[in-house]
Amino acid sequence: MATTETKRQKQVAGLINEELNDIFRRMGMTMMDGGMISISNVKITPDLFEARVYLSMFQVKDTQATLLKFEEKNKEIRKELGTRVRHQLRSIPELKFFIDDTLDYVFKMEELFEKIKKEDEIGPTGEAENK
Repeated sequence: MATTETKRQKQVAGLINEELNDIFRRMGMTMMDGGMISISNVKITPDLFEARVYLSMFQVKDTQATLLKFEEKNKEIRKELGTRVRHQLRSIPELKFFIDDTLDYVFKMEELFEKIKKEDEIGPTGEAENK
């Protein structure tokens, strides 16, 4: 059974996304491990007790180690989030961090398409076809 996000879930997710982006900027967590990190998406559970934060990492050498750094700072980040949204939310959701590998997937797909295109141009005989 697929559930759709309610208006309240979308509002809370948007608020958390906005505040976390600012918190990450202030904590210097947007540039780590030789790359750039941003929040690609925030999903919140229907009971508003858990926020799943998807991190997009561009040119980060070790994504798992970087994710671990976010987990280590989870309490500090959640506390800062709580001070910012305490008047808008009754309880501050638990933060769970995940790697969003959508960009990697897009790059791999583009490489595959380029490879297919080059193979089509070469043709089955191994010579470039004139089109």
